[in-house]
Amino acid sequence: MNTREWRPFGLVLLLASLAGGCQTERSPSAAPPSPAPGAQRAFQVRGVVQEVRAADRSVRVTHEEIPGYMAAMTMPFDVQDPAELDGLSPGDRIAFRLNVTETEGWIDQVKVLESGLMHFQPAVTPGARRARDVEELAEGDLLPDYPFISEQGRRVRLSEYRGQALGLTFIYTRCPYPTFCPRQSRQFVQVCRILAQQAGAPDNWRLLSITFDPAFDTPARLQQYGRGYGQDPSRWSFLTGELIDIDAITEQFGMFFGRDGQGFSHNVRTVVVDATGRIQRIFVGNDWTAEEVAAELVKGAAQR
Repeated sequence: MNTREWRPFGLVLLLASLAGGCQTERSPSAAPPSPAPGAQRAFQVRGVVQEVRAADRSVRVTHEEIPGYMAAMTMPFDVQDPAELDGLSPGDRIAFRLNVTETEGWIDQVKVLESGLMHFQPAVTPGARRARDVEELAEGDLLPDYPFISEQGRRVRLSEYRGQALGLTFIYTRCPYPTFCPRQSRQFVQVCRILAQQAGAPDNWRLLSITFDPAFDTPARLQQYGRGYGQDPSRWSFLTGELIDIDAITEQFGMFFGRDGQGFSHNVRTVVVDATGRIQRIFVGNDWTAEEVAAELVKGAAQR
């Protein structure tokens, strides 16, 4: 299951205006509990269709709160049977079953309850906040030097990592859906394992997971989350900081995030920066593999 690029109605414009190694993998204690390996949970959910992508076997839905699992928010869901999307249109109010395992999620049993609520708009309340005027970054550009705070409470700047190849991704620890933030973190676990076991692998590389929920994801919370993934702090850091800086760097990589209810609507980016501080590769969505990112880090570490 792949997370693809989605831009919710009105959200992008709103945000623009506001603008060794990791050797063990466990379910993070700071995040909602995951099913046991192989286990499957199912939830009955209602929501309103925002966009249908039949070719991708996915539909974007503004859904109600799912008690005990997920806050009300707007997000894409995959279907295993493309026939589930037949007849769906933006504005349709639907009921469906959400199926979740430790690593996957999909919906089925989709039923239209009411058609054509075309004037419906999701209630997105990110709150007023300062925003910088920033330009989108591209491969080959120099990584901006933003300040952050590590999970150990240490103030750092991105320039401090010059000389190391960096893998960056963006998460929030309360994200429950297995193919979004949890997948990004699981993949970073695998990157650590690959490079730790690879003969002749370079030593000058590091992974950075940056939260976009700084009000909740304190250094202590991030440290707890990292331990849940068997984090080696010498190789993998979790960073928080001022929202104005987080807004700026995420926007520069073409990312958006905003609150729907108590959760976030967001897309996904993973970035590799070479040892000279230049952006080497931007992965859109979660199609990337741990092997791809590990190979990019090896390549980036050799740049001088």
